[in-house]
Amino acid sequence: MHINHDDRVALVTGAAQGIGQAIAKGLKESGARVHVADRDAAGVTGFAKAHGLTPHVLDVSERKAAADVVNAIVAREGQFDILVNAAGGVRGQVGRPIEEVGEDDWHVIFQANVDGAFWLAQAATTPMRQAGFGRIVNIASGAGLRPSLTGIQAYTAAKHALVGLTKQLSQDLGRFGITCNAVAPGFVRSNPATERQWESYGAEGQARLIESIHTRRLGTADDIAAAVLFLASAQASWISGQIVSVDGGRS
Repeated sequence: MHINHDDRVALVTGAAQGIGQAIAKGLKESGARVHVADRDAAGVTGFAKAHGLTPHVLDVSERKAAADVVNAIVAREGQFDILVNAAGGVRGQVGRPIEEVGEDDWHVIFQANVDGAFWLAQAATTPMRQAGFGRIVNIASGAGLRPSLTGIQAYTAAKHALVGLTKQLSQDLGRFGITCNAVAPGFVRSNPATERQWESYGAEGQARLIESIHTRRLGTADDIAAAVLFLASAQASWISGQIVSVDGGRS
C-alpha cells in the first residue's frame, strides 16, 4: 500500500517544533500542499522557508484568527482537505500540588489543547463538507487516556477533553465524508518541554520509563508522523472516532 496525499491541501498547527514539523514534512513529501501555523512567528516562518511550506502566525485559542487562517488557505488553494491539530503542550508549566494551580494556569492549557482544535475544526468543516472529503487528526497524548507523567492536572484534563471532542466530531461529521481521529503519543523528546521533563527523571527514572515500553526505546517525532499520515490518507476512509496510541506498547 502506497500512501500519498497528491492534490490535497493540509494545515498543520504547532509546526514550529517537534511533532508538528515531522508531520508537515511527511505530508509535503507525500504530495500535499502544506500550510503550517504556530504562534512562534520566527520558528514557523524559518521552518516553512526551509521546506517549501506556507507559514501562518496563529494563536489557535483565538476563534477569529483560526477562522481567518482557514479562509485564507481556501482563498489561495481553492480547497482545504486535511487538518492536523498538533498545537498544544504544557505552556511552560510543571507539575504542582493541586492547591497551587491558579485559574489562568488551568485555562491557558485548555485554550491551547482543546479550544484551538475546536475552532479550527469548526472553520474547516465548511470547505470539507462542500468537497465531500476531510481528514481531521488531533494530537492527543497518553495523558488523554490515563494520568499524565507531567503531573499537570490541567494537561491531563485537557487531553481527555480532546479525546472526547475527537469522538464527537467523528459522529457529527462522518456522514459528510469527514473523518476525525486522534493519535496519542507516548513519551517523545521533541521539544524543550519534553527535554526538561526527561532530564527531571534522572538516570534511574529514565531507565524505568524505557523498561516500561515494550519496544525498549523512546519514540520519535517521525513515529508519530507516520500514524498521522495514514489517518490523513484516502486509505483510512473507514477509520473514524479512533484514538491510536503510538507509544511502543506502553499502553
